[in-house]
Amino acid sequence: MITIKKAVFPVAGLGTRFLPATKAVAKEMLTIVDKPLIQYAAEEAEKAGIDTLIFVVGRTKNSIIDHFDKAYELESELALRNKDELLKIVQDTVPTGVSCVFVRQPEALGLGHAVLCAEAIVGNEPFAVILPDDLIDNEGDNCIQQMIAVYDKYKASVIGTQTIDISESDKYGMVAGPKIEERLSMVDEIIEKPAPAEAPSDQAIVGRYILTPAIFDILKTTVRGAGGEIQLTDGIAALRKREEVYAYSFEGKRYDCGSKIGYLEATVDFALKHEELADEFRQFLKQFNV
Repeated sequence: MITIKKAVFPVAGLGTRFLPATKAVAKEMLTIVDKPLIQYAAEEAEKAGIDTLIFVVGRTKNSIIDHFDKAYELESELALRNKDELLKIVQDTVPTGVSCVFVRQPEALGLGHAVLCAEAIVGNEPFAVILPDDLIDNEGDNCIQQMIAVYDKYKASVIGTQTIDISESDKYGMVAGPKIEERLSMVDEIIEKPAPAEAPSDQAIVGRYILTPAIFDILKTTVRGAGGEIQLTDGIAALRKREEVYAYSFEGKRYDCGSKIGYLEATVDFALKHEELADEFRQFLKQFNV
C-alpha cells in the first residue's frame, strides 16, 4: 500500500543567484544536460509511487506550468514526422495516472508559507516536500523512496539530512538528536542557519521532507523567523514538541543546484553518465589539464 501519494514542490523563488538567466526563466527550468531540474524532482516523486504533484508557484513561473502541460502542437508535429522516440519523451513528462496541480503563492513569505499554500490540496494526509534545487543521485532507491520507508516504519515526520563541515552551518537548517538506527536519528533540536559555534551537530537539512498534516496548523501560527520569512524549520521545531520527528541521512549524492558550482558539478557528472553523450564528453574533457 502506498502511504505517501502527494508531493509538494515549492518553486516560487526568484532564483537571484542565477541572474540574468532566471530573469525570464524559472530557475527550476534550468537544465542538467537535457532535462530541467523540476523534471528530475518530479521523476523522483513518481518513482516513489506519488501520483499527485503539487507545484507552489509564483507569478513569474509560467514556464513550469507550461512544461507539465500537454503540448498539442509539438506532439502533433512529432507524430507527423514519425519521431516516435521524441514523442514518447514529451508525453512521458507527466506519466499516465499522475496529476499536476498548481497553486499560487501570492507573496514570497518563505518555505513554510509555500508549504502552507498546499494545504487545501494535500488535505489530512502525510505528504512529501521536494526542493528541486537539491538534485540527489542514487544507484538504488531514490531519496524519497528511502524516506517513505522510514515513515512506513515509524509513522512520523522525516527530514532528509547530510553530514556537512560545521563551518558551513550558517547556510542550512541543522538538527541533532539520539541515533535510532545507522542512518536515523530522533530530532531533539532543530535550528535555522546557526553560526558554527551554535550548531547542534554536523547534520544539515536538505530539500527532502515527509511531513504529517499536523504541520499545517502549526505553520498558520508560526511567526516570521530568519530573513523575515515563515521558516519550515521553525514549524518542524514546534511539531517536534507535539509528535516524534526523525532525521534520515539519505544514501546518495546531493548536488546543490541552487549554487553555480553545484549546478556545474551536476552537469558534468550527469553528462558523464548520459547514455548518448558519456563517451564523447569524456573524450572532450581529456584535453583540459586542470
